[in-house]
Amino acid sequence: MLTNAQVRDIETLVHPYTNLASHRESGPLVLERGQGVFVQDINGKDYIEGMAGLWCTSLGYSNAELVEAAREQMSKLPFTHLFSGRSHDPAIELAEKLKEISPIPVSKIYYGSSGSDANDTQIKLVWYMNNALGRPKKKKFIARLKGYHGVTVASASLTGLPYNHVDFDLPIQGILHTSCPHHYRYGHAGESELAFSARMAAEMEEMILREGPETVAAFIAEPVMGAGGAVTPPAGYFEAIQAVLARYDVLMIADEVITGFGRTGEWFGSTAVGYKPDTLSCAKALTSAYFPLSAIFIPEHINDILIDQSRKIGTFGHGNTYSGHPVGCAVALKTLEIYHRDKIIEHVRKVGPRFIARLTALSEHPLIGEARGLGLIGGIEFVRNKVTKEQFERRSLQNPAVLRRKKA
Repeated sequence: MLTNAQVRDIETLVHPYTNLASHRESGPLVLERGQGVFVQDINGKDYIEGMAGLWCTSLGYSNAELVEAAREQMSKLPFTHLFSGRSHDPAIELAEKLKEISPIPVSKIYYGSSGSDANDTQIKLVWYMNNALGRPKKKKFIARLKGYHGVTVASASLTGLPYNHVDFDLPIQGILHTSCPHHYRYGHAGESELAFSARMAAEMEEMILREGPETVAAFIAEPVMGAGGAVTPPAGYFEAIQAVLARYDVLMIADEVITGFGRTGEWFGSTAVGYKPDTLSCAKALTSAYFPLSAIFIPEHINDILIDQSRKIGTFGHGNTYSGHPVGCAVALKTLEIYHRDKIIEHVRKVGPRFIARLTALSEHPLIGEARGLGLIGGIEFVRNKVTKEQFERRSLQNPAVLRRKKA
């Protein structure tokens, strides 16, 4: 029997990444409060939030310092914007702090509200840049199969997962997808990780030459693939593909939405995997998810182009109402303060090896083909046959309560 709250939900909400048909029968899990690593439903039942929400609630639930930072900023300046030259101190100070911890040389910070809109903006900036440089054909983006970069029209096109494309008329023109660098699943028999990485780089080079180097503008990658299965890069992967991209003047973008702010044992996942991008996007753990906020790290050469074009056109014609929201920036500043003060990065480095060791031990189980991870990111690959790597048949997920009702 569905509760009143569940019925109200069914009659009012559309849920992301949910089978909307079966949801009408099963109803939602309605949460009421959270504390630390636990969340609690309306019946008082506790759950361990093992995914930190959507890879985002990095400091846990009901952190009093973050709540107070939001309350204090709300009482002082609950909203202003950065349009037409306005500014405020939390946005300025946060940009200063982000530049300090950046793994790449960075000139300016651009704020958004989500990882999706950050990656959408990355596409616009690259198009804008190449138009300014007189390279109107150099617009294509290379992403990877199983990569995840968001759900806007453009960022969902970058995402390399079928359910983000089917019946949405995606991907849009100019978005290419190269091979997924999952050695266990796609490596040839007897192929070492280094040889596999070299093959991945060669396949990307073939794609660039086939499309025409003068048309390929940028490559985007998560340091560790999140939604695609917690896929860690094989040995030598980023070094190999970076050599190819540099050869054809292809900009490199790191999607650090999941891997930013310590999860890999480094401030940013790019450092942990040897990726040296030109620019990056971050969100999620930037505020421990207490406020929607994203940021793009813009290098000097791109910022110079933005300035020159603004002088030519009369304005920089891009912006979000909530870009640099003062409450979000204040919460992010407190979040970064806690990361530093409580040595969160060092803590991940300390407990990460134990986590990976215990995770790896699961690979001895007859139904697990591979256990993989980095820092505090981990994934396991279930297989029907460990020798052939045959996967289980994919079936529709159904709520156990619905199954019980059907059997009854």
